[in-house]
Amino acid sequence: MAAQRPRRVTLPGAADLFFRSTSAPHSAPQADPSQKPPEPAAREEDGPGERLGTERTVSAPRPRKPRARTQRAPQPSGRQRHEEKITVYISAAELLALEQTRLTLRAEHGLTVDRGRIVREAVAVLLADFEEHGETSMLVQRLGDD
Repeated sequence: MAAQRPRRVTLPGAADLFFRSTSAPHSAPQADPSQKPPEPAAREEDGPGERLGTERTVSAPRPRKPRARTQRAPQPSGRQRHEEKITVYISAAELLALEQTRLTLRAEHGLTVDRGRIVREAVAVLLADFEEHGETSMLVQRLGDD
């Protein structure tokens, strides 16, 4: 009788797990584990200890132009995977109000949304109001009150 070797399970490597693109959910990862992802170029905003070993080219500051009114506020992104992230600190009362709003949307309006979606919608509405009304926008009025 011939000796049988145990079957080995093939698992994805680290490159398959960590260097995959999230923009095309149904495509197979094409990352080569021997290649490192390209390092982004240094920016003027980088502090003195950041991006060691990279050359920095500092250009003269550009004069600020008045903002064109043709730029449109982004539409809220809704339910999708987001590549960018920010951290916002809010008070306990603001968090409670946000959670109560989420529960009210669910109970009274049949909308099951998370807090992030509510915040993205609120940001989109505020930016659209600023685009349309400029100095008389709610954003300028509320920030001017501080």
